[in-house]
Amino acid sequence: MKFTLSFFLAFASLTALAQAPPPTVITSPELQSDGKVTFRFYDPGAKEVKLQFEANRQSVAMSRDDTGIWSLTLGPFEPDIYGYEFIADGVDIVDPNNATIKPNLFNRQNMVHVPGATPQLWEVADVPHGVVHHHFFKSMVNGDQSDFYVFTPPGFNPKAKTKYPVLYLLHGYSDGADGWTAVGMANVILDNLIAQGKVKPMIVVMPLGYGNPDILKMKEKGLANPEARKLNYTKFRESLLTEVIPLVESAYPVSSKREDRAIAGLSMGGTESLLTGLNNIDKFAYVGAYSAGNVGPDYAASFPGFDSKKAAQLRMLWIACGTDDHLIDDNRKFKSWLTSQNIAFTDVETPGAHTWMVWRRNLAAFTPLLFHNQ
Repeated sequence: MKFTLSFFLAFASLTALAQAPPPTVITSPELQSDGKVTFRFYDPGAKEVKLQFEANRQSVAMSRDDTGIWSLTLGPFEPDIYGYEFIADGVDIVDPNNATIKPNLFNRQNMVHVPGATPQLWEVADVPHGVVHHHFFKSMVNGDQSDFYVFTPPGFNPKAKTKYPVLYLLHGYSDGADGWTAVGMANVILDNLIAQGKVKPMIVVMPLGYGNPDILKMKEKGLANPEARKLNYTKFRESLLTEVIPLVESAYPVSSKREDRAIAGLSMGGTESLLTGLNNIDKFAYVGAYSAGNVGPDYAASFPGFDSKKAAQLRMLWIACGTDDHLIDDNRKFKSWLTSQNIAFTDVETPGAHTWMVWRRNLAAFTPLLFHNQ
């Protein structure tokens, strides 16, 4: 009995010690005045903790002090909003001391905002603000519940006689329909650009981009599966054209003219924008692709009938990608094919990888070019 009691007390003491709160209040992330950021994570039992930071290609090892707090200082960083997570003994963990979450259907992370000396376009400013509306509907195309977000600009008039132009803005694989507002700050960027007089007031529709919801069950391997990928793109296009657009046009004063419609997106959404826009020139006059992938290699099959004559009807075909993006070669091959077909396009390559830091800037550069020729 004594042995059993002693063992129980010892085990209870060890368990209490392992679960004890950190010895001090932890501030993480902590922004320094020089643009550097310090990250801290309490785990006295971990053998190794790394930081996965959106601006770095590889995770970086953190150092542990005598109290069990792991820390790492990185930077200085350019003003932006960065995603990050901790990896403790191989397990991905969000920062328990940071309530700002970067939503994702596969892997949630935290976000840290590094401000600049001057306000950035994705920072909330003292300007008139638009409104983000959330809509739900049952998709008969894919047999699942779906949703979309709608941004209406500052001063929006639901009874306007002159109908608004509309941008259909698509998210990437693993994002939800809220990707462009929760992480991309699209509504904030539009608020600021409209206030500066650089963007024509427009309605922005951000739909859920999965025509084949089952593709999400395959996680990271989903887009690598040709059949699942093709079904996803085909069904999404059908749902957008036959369900989302009619719902938007019945609820909002948006123009149905092709000259007043644009479609753009990032990664998977960039591919969906190309496949939808370039195969429906009669419905879209502006097409933008940010870091698009999985378009080739048989471009003629992906875009049947799309030639220089049809392309001439476009007001703009805008193709952007970061030079450090793993999809840069795919983008360059597609652009080479367009050139071989005498199809004009706007070629944009900027520093950066497959990250939101690139796509926010893409949106800020793309939207001022829309709807000014009417």
